[in-house]
Amino acid sequence: MISRRRFSQATAAGLLLPAGGALLAQTGDIKVALIVAKTGPFEAYAKQDELGFRMGLEYLTGGSMAIDGRKVQIIVKDDQLRPDLSKALLAEAYADDKVDIAVGAGGSSGTVAALPIAEEYKKILIVEPSAADSITGDKWNRYVFRVARTTSLDATASVSAFGGPVTVAFLAQDNVFGRDNVTAYKEAFARLNPQARMGHEEFVPQGTTDFTAPFQRIADSLKGTTGRKVLVIPWGGEHPIRKLAGMNPERFGIELSPGGSLLSVMQTWREFEGLEGGTYYHYKFPRNKANDWLVTEHMKRYKMPPDFFVCGGFSAASAVVTAIRKARSTDTEKLIAAMEGMDFETPKGTMTFRAEDHQAMMPMYHFKMKKRAQQGDEWDILELVREIPASEIKLPIRNKRG
Repeated sequence: MISRRRFSQATAAGLLLPAGGALLAQTGDIKVALIVAKTGPFEAYAKQDELGFRMGLEYLTGGSMAIDGRKVQIIVKDDQLRPDLSKALLAEAYADDKVDIAVGAGGSSGTVAALPIAEEYKKILIVEPSAADSITGDKWNRYVFRVARTTSLDATASVSAFGGPVTVAFLAQDNVFGRDNVTAYKEAFARLNPQARMGHEEFVPQGTTDFTAPFQRIADSLKGTTGRKVLVIPWGGEHPIRKLAGMNPERFGIELSPGGSLLSVMQTWREFEGLEGGTYYHYKFPRNKANDWLVTEHMKRYKMPPDFFVCGGFSAASAVVTAIRKARSTDTEKLIAAMEGMDFETPKGTMTFRAEDHQAMMPMYHFKMKKRAQQGDEWDILELVREIPASEIKLPIRNKRG
């Protein structure tokens, strides 16, 4: 017979536990890996995602930075926008750091490379900020949940700005993100505007700085076409719209459609008054408690409103907190059961993980560029034309569940 003292010591040491060590698994810190591209062209995205994640965790835990009494430990890793490093760092996070959940990776190509690692280790990967459709499409596995918007969501929001007869050409980066975007736009136009005609597609290396030749090929392809002509420019990193605008596309009757981007980027587009497109987030568009808090606190701390990926990081934190509270566990299978069909609150409003492919369904926004901001608010650069509710966005299911 074991004495009470020895029984207590054994229990504290984890020696007398239910089968599988379930009690021990629910003690200690909750570890979350945040894999972002802090080095390279997505540095601004990485900073915003990390800041948004920390602010979201603060808001959702009432400042305790703990879930059900367990402190959340955030382990940040820089994948430098290198797919091989994204893959290696995720494996390191699961195997060496023993994280419960990972968030990342820095870009779409890196995320695609890292997806099999989540399946190998049977651990949750919450995808933010990567948007390539293939992540929740043919590359998907059951351990992947995405809070980031997809290229199809971006395209649906942007296409809503172009009704009626229109000829559309594309300029995109020659990578997973760029090619997925062009495919998504073509599908969105076919679905939402059957009068649209798809024109020339131009893919350039990610580091391209001279767009003279690509633009000339696009302009030549549109010669002889009548009616409205739009050049869609989905882009990751520093956007080339100013260089393209400098080539006077209006002399060919071509409109530029860059889609939403960072506030710091779009603030430099003021001369493009009336430019329309779709975007994932602008701090003045959503009306809810989470966004009110985020905007107020961000302005107080950083003297500017929250940007695109601050919202994304906050949303990832909400998914983590909501899932663990709902599952009452960090066990992977319990988390998956809790997260499929789960609603969670974000600065954009309610998101819902679709059970079929684990994509977060969310509202998007049709915007128009303002020339002048409201007095005293230099960041007030977008006018909301319409919020596109999640219920209206018929996002295709692209994966095949095994």
